[in-house]
Amino acid sequence: MPCVYLLSPANCTGRRAQQLLSPRAGFELAHRLQSGSGAPLGEVFSFVSGLYFRGKLTYARRFADPALAADDTCGSGVLVITPGAGLRSADTIVTSEAILSFASIDVDRDNPGYRRPLEQSAGALATALGPEGDVVLLGSIASPKYIDVLLGIFGDRLLFPPAFVGRGDMSRGGLLLRQAAAGEPLEYAPVRGAIRHGVRPPKLPPLARARSARV
Repeated sequence: MPCVYLLSPANCTGRRAQQLLSPRAGFELAHRLQSGSGAPLGEVFSFVSGLYFRGKLTYARRFADPALAADDTCGSGVLVITPGAGLRSADTIVTSEAILSFASIDVDRDNPGYRRPLEQSAGALATALGPEGDVVLLGSIASPKYIDVLLGIFGDRLLFPPAFVGRGDMSRGGLLLRQAAAGEPLEYAPVRGAIRHGVRPPKLPPLARARSARV
């Protein structure tokens, strides 16, 4: 059955987002955003969030269903929750104006400016997937800001990795990168009725560094 990954958003009000938007920024990604040519949403959020979002994006792309590659509504199997713009493909081109807009929206289920676009795009996704399609949330289920909206649309088809429970953002990002590199997807379970808080698991072993080639 088809499966689409939903990635929770990066914080667009933090220090790294401000670095992207600074007129003094001297790096290429900031130049693209500020010049108006833009950059893919996934690349921007990976910079803003660092390891956590990079892990989510790498993992989702590694295990995305190839059959969804040409489906715009399904975002090639990888969709990002955005503040105020609903679900968007990780390949969507954004500019500095989009980041400023994201930063202005309170990610709260009681905020119509956040909730309504998410409900609309999630409803369209549910229709595109059909009754047999699942969605996997790569994000926190401890907070209602995502799941209360998504459960109302997807019900028991909204899944998540139980291995996330008890882990911090950095640990989740590291876990996802390891699973993607190994080609081994995590197990998923329905969000409805799941344990949302748990004991912190043991720290992950360090990632093996690639050895530099000797000349």
